[in-house]
Amino acid sequence: MIDKKTLLASLLGASVVLPLPALAQDSASDSDPVTLRMAYDADPVSLDIHEQLSGGILQLSHLTHDPLVRWTKDVKFEPRLAADWERIDDKTMRFTLRDGVKFHTGNDFTAKDVVWTINRLKRSADFKAIFDPIASATAIDEHTVEIKTHKPYPLVLNLATYIFPMDSEYYSGETEDGDPKDEIVKNGDSFASRHSSGTGPYEVVSRQQGVKVEFERFDDYWDKDSPGNVDRLVLTPIGENATRVSALLSGDVDFIAPVPPNDLDRVRADKNVELTTMSGTRIILMQLNQKRVEAFEDPRVRKAFNYAVNQQAIADRLMKGFATPAAQLSPKGYDGYNDSLEPRYDVEKAKELMKEAGYEDGFSVSMMAPNNRYVNDAKIAQAVATMLSRINVDVDLKTLPKAQYWGEFDDRAADIMMIGWHADTEDSANLFQYLTECPDPETGAGQYNAANYCNPELDEKVAQANVETDRAKRAEMLQAVEKALYDDAAFMPLHWQDLAWAAKKNVKLEPVVNVMNFPYLGDLVVEQ
Repeated sequence: MIDKKTLLASLLGASVVLPLPALAQDSASDSDPVTLRMAYDADPVSLDIHEQLSGGILQLSHLTHDPLVRWTKDVKFEPRLAADWERIDDKTMRFTLRDGVKFHTGNDFTAKDVVWTINRLKRSADFKAIFDPIASATAIDEHTVEIKTHKPYPLVLNLATYIFPMDSEYYSGETEDGDPKDEIVKNGDSFASRHSSGTGPYEVVSRQQGVKVEFERFDDYWDKDSPGNVDRLVLTPIGENATRVSALLSGDVDFIAPVPPNDLDRVRADKNVELTTMSGTRIILMQLNQKRVEAFEDPRVRKAFNYAVNQQAIADRLMKGFATPAAQLSPKGYDGYNDSLEPRYDVEKAKELMKEAGYEDGFSVSMMAPNNRYVNDAKIAQAVATMLSRINVDVDLKTLPKAQYWGEFDDRAADIMMIGWHADTEDSANLFQYLTECPDPETGAGQYNAANYCNPELDEKVAQANVETDRAKRAEMLQAVEKALYDDAAFMPLHWQDLAWAAKKNVKLEPVVNVMNFPYLGDLVVEQ
């Protein structure tokens, strides 16, 4: 049996790689290259950036490709391969593309690559739902693309953050085995899963799944204004939290992600490394099933439950500061974020509301939560149950592994259920559509609304916001929805999970990390 120390050494020092002849290139330089040794909890499952919609694949996408636009730290848009854009009408957005951009193969980047990429996204099993609003993409000339939607749609720029143009010439045709080079094979073997040609700051030069991926800086990268000075990246997956942290503290790697909450103090205490944290965008909440518990139909009871839970204590003690207490679904930076809403914790107020509603003596409820899906999920559920006991609510809590939990969640098997949600579009409407809209199996609305909460008037406001292309007006509409849900105590918001990265002192991480957890490592500076 190999002990952990030997295993770590083999992972970090592995020299056996699977070369990709089409991608490999001479890395000789006049000076010693700047190398960043990274350890993530997992490596990308594929080089095909359309094979899977996941954090790992999106992180890879920002290394090897560039999006049309990308998010800033304050969740705004900044130009990348699209130098400019304008709305032509309610259904049409025109993008002006950068000139002089090269793919890793040396092919020129043009509008045809954008059109080709969008069409491929629309047939990807993981991405097609997100791109369903797009009716067509048309190349007007070599550097102009028009994207039309089926109906007025305000989130075209949000979708553009997922459009990482691929090298259409490189992926056209067939392999020697007669397979289409543009084939998308889920969890399988394909040309695109083994080869990569993007416009991004780094090329993949070697890859051994589960062991190591090596990247080198693309000499002809278009962004000459980027401050990034890292010539070579070595990504080693280390799944075990403690081992990953130890690799950083021992100097075996330069940068790790994520940093688990239980190791935050350990990392902070090391004078040679620096911890970077920020509030994330995944909301953790409890849903109160109004079809199972008559008392939950009364907004006074729902408010009492909200007043009974000390979110700050959960964030401080259980999450060790690794969470931001929430009073709404939308995190700061989303159009629907309403800065007038504050978490409410007042046990005496909760007792008054229970008495007013006729439940002074309380009642019994069942609660379910996963025990390995969200950070400290089982402990959080236990804390909520304990806090509810102060208003005479007896909670029968059951926690399950996520593989079993989701079946129970779909069956609405408990009176109170935990859910966490990150909006794929980084937009408030996505949160409402899945978590608070009246459940409708035909349309998919309220698919994860285990509360069976239903307010048709609010649903109509969300629908109106989804065809309002004036972003300022739309923000006002979505903020009004958040206020109404808060006043109605439609759910029990707990917190947004924080994000954490750690690196050696000379690795300047803070400027390149963001709440989406897609570090822009092409802009990373390592001080020599």
